[in-house]
Amino acid sequence: MRPKSGHAGFTVTELVVVMLIVAILAGIGIPSYKYVTTSNRLAGEINGLLGDMQFARSEAIKQGLPVTVCSSPTPQTACGNSHWQNGWIVFLDSNGNGVVDPGEAIIRTRPDFSANGDTLQPFNNVTFSSITFNREGYGSTNTPVPQTVTLLLHDSTANSQWTRCLAITTVGMLSTQRVGPTNPDCT
Repeated sequence: MRPKSGHAGFTVTELVVVMLIVAILAGIGIPSYKYVTTSNRLAGEINGLLGDMQFARSEAIKQGLPVTVCSSPTPQTACGNSHWQNGWIVFLDSNGNGVVDPGEAIIRTRPDFSANGDTLQPFNNVTFSSITFNREGYGSTNTPVPQTVTLLLHDSTANSQWTRCLAITTVGMLSTQRVGPTNPDCT
């Protein structure tokens, strides 16, 4: 038996069909990938703040001293703006004034994440730059606010499907939420 002589390879039709299948799969997969990466980034950012708030509350109870979380881009910068996406610090606030005084230890810092265009702003024009947890775990802000304050985390497109919220009550309860009909403060 002699081997068949001929050329092995793909026809143009086969190549076009494979390219069409790859294009369809890419058209389906790329938007899904963007949704997953953006959703995971925002969930990580809001969970970072939630974790630091829970840490501050537990430290206040454990130490028997007020602990403050305030928006501050660096430990050397004073608290005072409500742009939480620029970073925040957690410190032992022995006199409960919401300001880092000499001798008060900074126990945690969070760096800026606004490079992605994400914003973390208080809901409904309620501005506050710090939350202090007392030795019983109750929370209070540096400005008069309602019973519950909410911080909204938006991506650069402000697309509501990616918005995340952190709700903080005066009794120290913390929860994260997603946009939905059951969450009127998370829009």
